[in-house]
Amino acid sequence: MADVLKDKIAIVTGGAKGLGAGIAAELDSEGAHVVVTDVDGEGAAKTAAGLARGESAVCDVRDDAAVAALVADVVGRHGKLDIMVANAGIGTVTPLADMTIDAWRQVLAVNLDGVFSSVRHAARAMAASGGGSIITMASITAFAGSPLIGHYAAAKAAVVSLTKTAAIEFRGHGVRVNAICPGFIGTDLVTDRAPEFEQQLGVDDFTAVISQAQGRMGEVRDVTPLAAFLASDRSRFSNGSAFVVDGGMSASLV
Repeated sequence: MADVLKDKIAIVTGGAKGLGAGIAAELDSEGAHVVVTDVDGEGAAKTAAGLARGESAVCDVRDDAAVAALVADVVGRHGKLDIMVANAGIGTVTPLADMTIDAWRQVLAVNLDGVFSSVRHAARAMAASGGGSIITMASITAFAGSPLIGHYAAAKAAVVSLTKTAAIEFRGHGVRVNAICPGFIGTDLVTDRAPEFEQQLGVDDFTAVISQAQGRMGEVRDVTPLAAFLASDRSRFSNGSAFVVDGGMSASLV
């Protein structure tokens, strides 16, 4: 299946590490030319260097003009944009009662505003060249409350709604928009904050708690094949959907 995405041009935001880096590698393995972007330019370059057809760019998705310039540059050099993976995201661990408005806004600026900018600029470019696939990274927290990450969960819920609206608005232009909603994946975003979760929740082993809820801690490779599927014509009738990848967490009450 290495040529499924042959000649496709893709952008992956937040691609320096974690799910972004994994998705970039998956798209590359199926033949796409991948532009890896991140605020961490060195990390993005490192990810791109490991790809057969990769390049990197620095982009802060909180800056709408920067996202517009990124898309314009990619289209200008490659003639089109086929795939956008709006993956960039951040998170902190704070109870709502203690959360400042600045902390709230910092997470939404990346996790929601950044997705909005990525979707709209990519969709415009794709519509002008015959279509494409946009993949937004939401979360299982979009569908259920999650203590200590209310800002993150709220942003992800909004991303799912944004995805559905964009899918309908751009459907007539050949642009598909779908969301991936992972459970807890063992990336730095989760593992680095495990001690904070343990302290705030009063548990000894946060990983064990998550593993009980979803069978085990998720891995990057549990998610990346779905991204490649949604990027390709194999998912040509999938549009406006939120695909849950959570090991069954949301299927059980215990």
